[in-house]
Amino acid sequence: MKKLLLVLLIISGQFFAKADEGMWMPLLISQNYAEMQRLGLKLTAEQIYSINKSSMKDAIVHFGGGCTGEIISDKALILTNHHCGYSYIAALSSVSNNYLMNGFMATSREQELPCPGLSVKFLSRIEDVTAKVNSYIGDAYGADVEKKFAVIAKEISEKANENGTYESDVKSFYAGNKYYLFVYQKFTDIRLVGTPPENLGKFGGDTDNWMWPRHTCDFSMFRVYSNNDNKPAPYSPNNRPYIPKHHLPVSLKGVKDNDYAMIMGYPGRTTRYMTSFGVDQAINLSNPTVVKIRDKRLSIMRGEMEKDPAVDLAYASSYAQIANYWKYFIGQTEQLKNLNILAQKEKEEKQFLNWAKENDKSLTTLMNDYQKAYAAYQPYVKHATFYREAFMAPAITKFAMSFDMIDKALNAEVSKDSINVLCKRILKARKGAFEGFNLELDKKVFAALNLMYYQDVPKAQLPAVYTNEVFGKYGSDDWQETFDNYTENVYAKSILLDSAKFEYMCNADNIETLMQDGAIVHALSVMQNYNTNYAPKVNEFNYEMFDLNRAYQGALLEKNKGKTMYPDANSTMRVSYGKVSSYAPKDAIFYNYYTMADGLLEKYVPGDKEFDLQPKIVNLLKNKDFGPYADKSLGGLVTCFITTNDITGGNSGSPVINGNGELIGCAFDGNWEAMSGDVAFDKRYKRTICADVRYIMWVVDKVLGGRMLMDEMSIRN
Repeated sequence: MKKLLLVLLIISGQFFAKADEGMWMPLLISQNYAEMQRLGLKLTAEQIYSINKSSMKDAIVHFGGGCTGEIISDKALILTNHHCGYSYIAALSSVSNNYLMNGFMATSREQELPCPGLSVKFLSRIEDVTAKVNSYIGDAYGADVEKKFAVIAKEISEKANENGTYESDVKSFYAGNKYYLFVYQKFTDIRLVGTPPENLGKFGGDTDNWMWPRHTCDFSMFRVYSNNDNKPAPYSPNNRPYIPKHHLPVSLKGVKDNDYAMIMGYPGRTTRYMTSFGVDQAINLSNPTVVKIRDKRLSIMRGEMEKDPAVDLAYASSYAQIANYWKYFIGQTEQLKNLNILAQKEKEEKQFLNWAKENDKSLTTLMNDYQKAYAAYQPYVKHATFYREAFMAPAITKFAMSFDMIDKALNAEVSKDSINVLCKRILKARKGAFEGFNLELDKKVFAALNLMYYQDVPKAQLPAVYTNEVFGKYGSDDWQETFDNYTENVYAKSILLDSAKFEYMCNADNIETLMQDGAIVHALSVMQNYNTNYAPKVNEFNYEMFDLNRAYQGALLEKNKGKTMYPDANSTMRVSYGKVSSYAPKDAIFYNYYTMADGLLEKYVPGDKEFDLQPKIVNLLKNKDFGPYADKSLGGLVTCFITTNDITGGNSGSPVINGNGELIGCAFDGNWEAMSGDVAFDKRYKRTICADVRYIMWVVDKVLGGRMLMDEMSIRN
């Protein structure tokens, strides 16, 4: 994402990991070192992870909390994905100066653009703290584990932080069977250096997302700044580029089939220990619900964004995030079915029960306990999903939810001074709540998703606002008309949308009147109904899952004692290794391991949202002006390649590294045929899609005019 850590593989009824499967902790990489060497690694284990010496881990950053980046120069130049930098690039853009659409390249330090809110973290060290945590938690279960863990984790972290020099986090592994401390240095002065035009950075759009072959140049570049002591510091024009402990050299040699490939990064979350009951729920209930809600939301957003460039820019980042996992859940459901993962899980569980009968009879009821827990939770799955995905989607609702604390304060009959303190907090929050807000788009989302909420959530679970307000005042046989009329009234009369009126009303003297605002009444009705009646059921299920998972994974560790077993991803640094590899996903279909720039022109559709290209790019491609970045053996520019590495969300932007520790590409996606990978790794089809570093350098040099960046990199030809 110390000592040897066991690794679990649950796939095809086996627990033995193949070389290209597993997201391994760098602290424990020595257990895999012999196999990595056999595949082509030339580095020592200490060159990958070391506390006392410069190592590869020092060149890997946790970018923005949800992606990965790598340092590729001695002046702290960061390479990550375009989609990882997307929201920050959008925030720096305007209709008249649209860096998302047109691209950007700073030709001097002074032109590099500060990115408010963006931070990166460098991993300093990892420490096994299992004994400390377990001695404090003791025999606690359920919610008590969470409470006790929060206390001991805070104590351990604060001690490791060394008076604010570091930022620390204690993470659970194997569902609470192991605990590790991660100590970081966090930098907040991060500046945009360069980004490709969107028609390269997002080439193929939603159509090509999660698909191979691919031609997307999914990268962006930033830089880390520090104070004169090379320490983290808030933004200042006097700051200078950070001097990193290590940076990755860039190889222009290219890749071949079966070449060694290693990826380091911060994979977000996998659930490969999930039982058959969880897989069944995902396939038949939770995934289809998410897809249905997001499909409607995206359709509305698309319609409004196409009308106005300003709306398109304001919602570009949000749309991209929603669309990415909309397609992900479609693909995951499809592949869980195609790869028959449910049957595989059931087979594994039978094998586990047979082992339990011979070794620990107390574990023989475990699968029955899982079945009962999922059955008890099933009636509330849709409601929980709609609450998260639909109810909180409109901007007006998200802001109106903040009045729950006012409602609680009024019920507690607190003083006027206390109410005014809360109002000041809400007034401050309002400034960002409606940034980039489009009234028509928000209204359409509100009307459509509330109608879906009413239609799909079981009637007995619905809040009173639907009976009292929606149908009580606007009801008709035409439900769409009912929700449209209700929405018009809420938005037309809401004080939340008028900054002057809101500032006048949000105080102790006028708060009772403000609380009657239609948007607030709606939000609190849905929110309080859910929090009172259904959130406890969700929490009960989650705590029960924690206890069951802890028992199950603890038993698997015992069952597989002496074998390498890996933990689920949890946003900590991991290493995966494999090889560059073609594959054949279906009968008579073969996918080569690389794509060429010719494919850009083959897909090019002038004026198309997803497949357009700037005239300059078209000319460069037609003239085959690839400079030193062309692959001589193939006679052109390689755009992307695929590897067998095991990655997931959060690995976006991760470096793809060859056996010599050189950067050969930037990972940005998985492939459609293996989208069940977060639940079960598929050794036949799993591929990681990577932008070839030569493609990236070509765009930096030829398209953006940033050749001067090459002077600060360690280029190896």
